[in-house]
Amino acid sequence: MYTQYIDVFEIGFMHNRIALFRAERGVSRRELAEAVGVNNQTIGYLERGDYKPSLELALKIARFFGVNVELIFSLTPFQSIAATLNRAGEEQ
Repeated sequence: MYTQYIDVFEIGFMHNRIALFRAERGVSRRELAEAVGVNNQTIGYLERGDYKPSLELALKIARFFGVNVELIFSLTPFQSIAATLNRAGEEQ
């Protein structure tokens, strides 16, 4: 398991669900950007993975949506929504 973390850090990519949270809450890039104090282009860069947020920015985004930062940002890919729903259905 330790090797997996080393590989992730070497790749240097941070996955996020910003677009998913924005769509779910009906929030535009501009509205989110204004709420967390950045340019709206920064939100686009974050969503595409072109830019990694500072810890402060990641925490501000998580606070805006009212969730833990780990629900929005991850060093490993998120499981697809369909797979998550399938797993939840199997557990019931």
